[in-house]
Amino acid sequence: MNKNDLKPASVFAEFAKINTIPRPSKREEKMIEYLKSWGERHGLDTKVDETGNVIIRKGATPGMENRKTVILQSHMDMVCDKLVDVEFDFDKDAIKTYVDGEWLTAEGTTLGADDGIGCAIELAILASDDIEHGPIECVFTRDEETGLTGAEGMKAGFMTGDYLINLDSEDEGEIFVSCAGGRNTTAQFTFKREAAPQGSFFLKGSIKGLVGGHSGDDINKKRANAIKILARFVQQTMKRYEGVQLAQFHSGKLHNAIPRDGYFVIAVPNDVKENVRADWNVFAVDVQDEFHVTDPQMVWFMESTEAEPVIEPAVAKKFIWAVQAVDNGIYAICQDEALGGMVETSSNLASIHTTETTIDILSSQRSNVMSNLDNMCATVGAAFELAGAEVVSGDGYPAWKMKADSKLTEIVVESYKKLFKKEPVVRGIHAGLECGLFSERYPNLDMVSFGPTLRFVHTPDERLLIPTVQMVWDHLLDVLRNIPQK
Repeated sequence: MNKNDLKPASVFAEFAKINTIPRPSKREEKMIEYLKSWGERHGLDTKVDETGNVIIRKGATPGMENRKTVILQSHMDMVCDKLVDVEFDFDKDAIKTYVDGEWLTAEGTTLGADDGIGCAIELAILASDDIEHGPIECVFTRDEETGLTGAEGMKAGFMTGDYLINLDSEDEGEIFVSCAGGRNTTAQFTFKREAAPQGSFFLKGSIKGLVGGHSGDDINKKRANAIKILARFVQQTMKRYEGVQLAQFHSGKLHNAIPRDGYFVIAVPNDVKENVRADWNVFAVDVQDEFHVTDPQMVWFMESTEAEPVIEPAVAKKFIWAVQAVDNGIYAICQDEALGGMVETSSNLASIHTTETTIDILSSQRSNVMSNLDNMCATVGAAFELAGAEVVSGDGYPAWKMKADSKLTEIVVESYKKLFKKEPVVRGIHAGLECGLFSERYPNLDMVSFGPTLRFVHTPDERLLIPTVQMVWDHLLDVLRNIPQK
């Protein structure tokens, strides 16, 4: 298969154009202008709200004017991550894609199919002249990936439809009817730097090649977290040898991605430097064995490095002990049998970076039960507060509750069974979707979410399973044909 074979051709043509447009979260101005110009060029009613969300309306095809209005919705921004040794400017450069068997992926960067492929599907429908549908509203929200601020800023009345189909899911054949709420918790340690003890030798330990992934959708896969691994070794070394000092700690980039690489710099007494190197090698073997299924390609490295001022020892110790202690991963499983053992509550230790005077920590908590989201944030915050950090928990976004009598779910499920001769999976998702925020402003809106199969989203390994795009396209068009009358 090559790019000329990609089907539906109209969808992949739109996706290729989208991937030439820089659209990092919070910097989507070029994408907003592209969508506005696109809608106006096609003679469609196009509006941009004060937040930067775009809506493009298209009237019904002949004979479908009396159908209920369907909102198709996706987010325009993308997670920007790349391999550490790849030169790429997400504010200027086009994503370079290639076909790998049945998968579409990118050269050393995130692909942008989350949620560029949803945007492409919407544009392909808007551009068509041979698809049967009632009135449709195509909505493109901004800044979904770093706080859902586009959906948060959308005012009631911007959308006017009866049904909403969110195109931001990542498993073809699964129909999502609820999602988790989420919140970020930050912690900051402040300190003074000081000279390392006489006779210190500086070592830099680094790890890369972890799988990482989406901190909601992939948290149940029990993949390694680079922050937890690095802190574990530093704590072990501090406990084993007197006089070990911390100078630097860096790992993680995004609140919604599991950290896949990072490094620390420590000062150790000169007479134990070879012991520490040997410990690192043994530690690497042990951890690789622990994660040999989920993270088989770990790359470990330790080298000597230049001397520098260290973090004052009392603060460094409290920081490392807190990171070792803090909850990370799955906290609770849903008790509702209808949700099929889905993760209910989790936390992801997302990024830690040291400056000249601070240690800045970002973590992300999720839950389908808002009281347990509060509890998870308090649990994480307590570990850092006890260690002396200043802790702040953000406002976050709400969960999307399953609608028991959803007519849209019924239509979507029956359509899938008719087309593919099998039952789809109807379930909730532990990741956050904008449907939770929409449900607050549009309480009567009937919503579902589905999309083609994506893997390793929020990482440079992100890939899109090509045949599932055609399946989602066929499914969506059949749903549009079967929307009931007003």
